[in-house]
Amino acid sequence: MAKLEHYIPVGRGRLRCGYTTGTCAAAAARGAAEALLTGQRPAAVQIDTPAGIPVTAELVDWSSGPGWAMCAVQKDGGDDPDVTDGTRIYVKVSHITGTDIIIDGGEGVGRVTRPGLDQPPGAAAINSTPRRMILEQLGVARKSARMDGGLKAVVSVPEGARLAKGTFNPRLGIQGGISILGTSGIVRPMSETALIDSILLSLDMAKAAGTTDLLVTPGNYGEDYAWDQLWLDVSGSIACSNYLGAAIDHAVGLGFQSFLLVGHLGKLVKVAAGAMNTHSKMTDGRRETLTAHAALCGADLPLLRGVFEAATTDGALELLGPAGLLEPTMTSLTTALYENLRHRAGETLDIQAVVFSERFGLLGQTPGAAALLERHRRRTGTEGEGT
Repeated sequence: MAKLEHYIPVGRGRLRCGYTTGTCAAAAARGAAEALLTGQRPAAVQIDTPAGIPVTAELVDWSSGPGWAMCAVQKDGGDDPDVTDGTRIYVKVSHITGTDIIIDGGEGVGRVTRPGLDQPPGAAAINSTPRRMILEQLGVARKSARMDGGLKAVVSVPEGARLAKGTFNPRLGIQGGISILGTSGIVRPMSETALIDSILLSLDMAKAAGTTDLLVTPGNYGEDYAWDQLWLDVSGSIACSNYLGAAIDHAVGLGFQSFLLVGHLGKLVKVAAGAMNTHSKMTDGRRETLTAHAALCGADLPLLRGVFEAATTDGALELLGPAGLLEPTMTSLTTALYENLRHRAGETLDIQAVVFSERFGLLGQTPGAAALLERHRRRTGTEGEGT
């Protein structure tokens, strides 16, 4: 497997970059086309990526037949934790009548089933940049062979259906496999870009589907609570992970009417302190924020010290309850949360929040949350099981 020797500084060290599934597909298409048009199977090809970084990709697992040739490139994810790292991306190139070049997906490449994605419903989930890269490489192969006949390239990933279960594809409505992705052709390790792009894409799809009122959770805890305890329809909910600020900004830009955030105290206490990226590497301040709001509600010094030293937010709440300060502290904190959400969203988006703890249940909600909860309430099924 050919590895990309390109590094970026991260903290005090450096991490190795990799190349995307789109780059793999483009390189495999080039190799298969050269084999089809010249009869020679190159051991490797070098292609230029949109990032301006050349990639030399080894070509493996050759096969051919009358009018077609196929090979694969093994994905190199670099130092990025990527479910597709080491996966082989195959491209089969065939002669077709005419002079057109057609690009499609085969086994293990997902199919788009909903509007709002990079490709229209029914198309293979091969995004625009990889399609352009494949087209360019097939053009290079035709030019070097001095031929201009039509070609069809079919991208396949035998492991794709299994790998897709570890991606956002099922939630986004991409069925049957992974997507062939990459806007730069290069995987930059530890980058937040891909995750944020997935979140923004979910919002784009919701808008394209006609959604006006968003239900947003940081992750599974919020979604489970929304379903089990609030009796909400979570089928169209958006998971914003740690990137609440980016989700709010995009929602405002797309013109949604409302944004209901359902989240665990452990996340939303950070937002109450003004943090819009709640990743632990970016911010914490949970104990400081809880201690400050407890102080505002009259907690004495020993109690404040206990809240400050608590190992978890639930541990802090356990101390506030017997002192009669749990409810006022949560009210104070929820007020600050609402102010920060409104400040980020501006005047055009009705943004509200519900704060909960798995142990203590509902802790607070912003002034307009009740009305938004009704908009998302499930109307069918076993009514009456939730609160």
